[in-house]
Amino acid sequence: MEVIYQYAWLIPVLPLLGAMLVGLGLISFNQTTNRLRQLNAVLIISLMGAAMGLSFALLWSQLQGHPTYLRTLEWAAAGNFHLSMGYTIDNLTALMLVIVTTVAFLVMVYTDGYMAHDPGYVRFYAYLSLFGSSMLGLVVSPNLVQIYIFWELVGMCSYLLVGFWYDRKSAADACQKAFVTNRVGDFGLLLGILGLFWATGSFDFTVMGERLGELVQTGSLSNFLAVLFAILVFLGPVAKSAQFPLHVWLPDAMEGPTPISALIHAATMVAAGVFLIARMYPVFEHVPAAMNVIAFTGAFTAFLGATIAITQNDIKKGLAYSTISQLGYMVMAMGVGAYSAGLFHLMTHAYFKAMLFLGSGSVIHGMEGVVGHDPVLAQDMRLMGGLRKYMPATGLTFLIGCLAISGIPPFAGFWSKDEILGAAYEANPLLWFIGWMTAGITAFYMFRMYFSTFEGKFRGNDEKIKDKLKKAASTVLELESAAPAVNFGPGAMKKGELAATDGHHDGHGHHSDSPHESPWTMTLPLLVLAIPSILIGLVGTPYNNYFERFIFSPNENLAEIIEKAAEFDPHEFYIMAGGSVGVSLIGITLASLMYWQRKIDPAAIAAKIKPLYELSLNKWYFDDIYHRVFVLGLRRLARQVMEVDFRVVDGAVNLTGFFTLVSGEGLKYLENGRAQFYALIVFGAVLGLVIFFGVT
Repeated sequence: MEVIYQYAWLIPVLPLLGAMLVGLGLISFNQTTNRLRQLNAVLIISLMGAAMGLSFALLWSQLQGHPTYLRTLEWAAAGNFHLSMGYTIDNLTALMLVIVTTVAFLVMVYTDGYMAHDPGYVRFYAYLSLFGSSMLGLVVSPNLVQIYIFWELVGMCSYLLVGFWYDRKSAADACQKAFVTNRVGDFGLLLGILGLFWATGSFDFTVMGERLGELVQTGSLSNFLAVLFAILVFLGPVAKSAQFPLHVWLPDAMEGPTPISALIHAATMVAAGVFLIARMYPVFEHVPAAMNVIAFTGAFTAFLGATIAITQNDIKKGLAYSTISQLGYMVMAMGVGAYSAGLFHLMTHAYFKAMLFLGSGSVIHGMEGVVGHDPVLAQDMRLMGGLRKYMPATGLTFLIGCLAISGIPPFAGFWSKDEILGAAYEANPLLWFIGWMTAGITAFYMFRMYFSTFEGKFRGNDEKIKDKLKKAASTVLELESAAPAVNFGPGAMKKGELAATDGHHDGHGHHSDSPHESPWTMTLPLLVLAIPSILIGLVGTPYNNYFERFIFSPNENLAEIIEKAAEFDPHEFYIMAGGSVGVSLIGITLASLMYWQRKIDPAAIAAKIKPLYELSLNKWYFDDIYHRVFVLGLRRLARQVMEVDFRVVDGAVNLTGFFTLVSGEGLKYLENGRAQFYALIVFGAVLGLVIFFGVT
């Protein structure tokens, strides 16, 4: 098995090779490369499949007890400073490699059906492969500097993918918003890295943690500085994992194609923040104040995302706020010391949320045949309903995802979420209460989404609703200075495509009266992802927690984990689990009464609690506040700086130039080449000096 570890570097290199080959083809032989679109897709999917196979081999080896493997080479040296680069394979790395490669592989297969008619099909695959390579490189990084390099590469790929449809103004704005917001967090991360290196003299996670603990304990480093450095590092995950107050970029990032929403915003990029907290756990555990900040930030973010998701009508944005909320659970778990529980939820969430996002893409793809290429109409749940009978595979897998995220046993989300709630209760009952309330809200908005989309009567042909939504959308576009005409919709269908397609669309170029199931390349990944969404939670049951025996915090050992597992109290588990399942069932029941059976009118409730409804609908006004304070405020500041630059800086430069010009013009008449004139000037100067000194 040792040979596998020696070639583990191929895991990030294989997708990089695919991205390079396809990218060079697009640059050098654009038309030929685009004509061979299927061949390019097969190449990239095959290389990711090879990386996935190698990742599974490494995971199996780690499960058999293989020790941590580290391979480095000296990258830079100056005096006593030495910086190494390389890769490390341990239990956490092996798990993350499998998560990233499996989701990326299935998303790439799904992309073939979703982006089949998009002119940027090949370019999209190149971006996907480059992103996969960057994320895999981040996972295997053995030190903080290398993580930061790949961290920035992941951010760049996110920018390219979110703004993939760059001729759509909303997409261009969204990728800029994501990029700028992440730069705020990344700047804090960079300062934290430099501060920790200044204090500890190392970029190695374990060494930093040990030395920081010693420095704080002996008083060589003040507790304030230790807390400051830890929180600065935490700013990186705050931005990348969309935690309050840097959460605002993630919902807007839904402007990218849906496969990106599944890959980046469910399983990989946003999980990078939680992964970094896990890697930096040896540092954080020595700073209790920072752990408290992490825990309460996660708890508040979980509640914030859930309360906003309640009122979302765009199916993808509803899932985006759900992702923010679930990431909050993971961060809260890390903050309360539930290292294993946080990573367990990361794994389960990666599979069921990727499935939910891909399911939303399948719904959008099917809806385009009815509502056309308007992205607003194709994604609005108010025009859906009854889709289960038209899209049975999509409906079934979406229901499984809703049950999993709602924490209904035996689905995956129940085991991981319940473990987090149990750890939160032991640490701080207030954190548990926030998480418990959020669990009920999560069940409500997810089944609101399911019932509105898949049950009841199909509303896609209701012209009154269409006109109402179009008027609302046109008003928004007027306020935002509408973008150029969209060339293709969110399901990546070009105009005129419907006339050329078979099956559910007629042959005259008109829209169908009903939606249709997506092609097998889209439904197969959904069905495959449904399997771990149902079963993978069983590896972390409290009765026999295989996951915790494999993934545990650096300050623990296997003997301590086994001893702790022996203290398991089933009665306590039943009480905690019963409470979380009970509140989820209440949420599901309320959603059923409101959006399926129609026995409760949601509009009437919204009217009675209008301030709270408006708060949720307007996303707690964070976007408005940030726009006024930062966007408009910085514009005013920029104008003031421009005035200073124009009047003071440019004025000084122009005055210097003017003085030089005038003095040169004046002096050129004295330089006439006549010796008699020069002698006269010398005589005048001497006479002036004589008179001056004579007078004084």
